[in-house]
Amino acid sequence: MFERLEKIGQDLERAKKKRAEWEAKVKELERRYREEENTQIHGMVHAANLTPEQLAELIKLATTGVPKPDVVSGELMGFGTTDGKESENEIMDNETEDKIDEEYE
Repeated sequence: MFERLEKIGQDLERAKKKRAEWEAKVKELERRYREEENTQIHGMVHAANLTPEQLAELIKLATTGVPKPDVVSGELMGFGTTDGKESENEIMDNETEDKIDEEYE
């Protein structure tokens, strides 16, 4: 009679243990995801040679959705190229992305 109750109790304890393990795994993966995301953002900002003021302006423009005239013409706040050629920053971004992709293959 109590055997069934004991078995259910044991199953419950195993399930709780697994749940705790999975919750810990989810937290670790979320931490690693945020860390990688921040690394990529930092790399993009660094590669674009943005000052903190330029980054703040870029974020402001992105959130308001109102482009400035120099953005529409192809130049973003005074940096970037409009001649159709890859800039040094774009080449660096591509190399960084390739290295990151290699790590996760």
